[in-house]
Amino acid sequence: MEAIIRAETRADYDGIRKANKKAFKGKAESKLVDALRESEGYSPALSLVAELAGQVVGHILFSPIIIKSPAGETPALALAPMCVLSEHQNRGIGSALLRRGLEECRKAGHKLVVVVGHENYYPRFGFVKAGEKGLTLPFEAPPEVFMVLELAPGALAGVSGEVVYPRAFHEVE
Repeated sequence: MEAIIRAETRADYDGIRKANKKAFKGKAESKLVDALRESEGYSPALSLVAELAGQVVGHILFSPIIIKSPAGETPALALAPMCVLSEHQNRGIGSALLRRGLEECRKAGHKLVVVVGHENYYPRFGFVKAGEKGLTLPFEAPPEVFMVLELAPGALAGVSGEVVYPRAFHEVE
């Protein structure tokens, strides 16, 4: 059976919380998702679930951020969090969530996505090291896990600076 990938609905909130808690072995990511839903710029179309037999088995969320430089601000998206329940991993569900999510981001007119994630996973979808493109994080992370993807060719031309995350990213413990 293939997972259904679709935008979240209110009916999915509890399943999304449970999936994030189980996948990340804690409450921080589920709290982050709840906080981001309440933040400015949240788009249900960019919060997708993977559903199997009526159960949420995966989730991905894209949130608005800015890249701040002396020359100004460039809008972008942060991919965080993304999860697939361990018993459903290695079946293409995460890849399907990511591909569909990036497609929805493009449809909505977004041009850049940043992620702090697995260095061996995201490059197969076109992500490259963000530091090599002139981007920085407001926190410490190994350079190989901070990546960026141009959704539109040339979107990074002339863009450099620090990624500024929504307040929710800093308030969740």
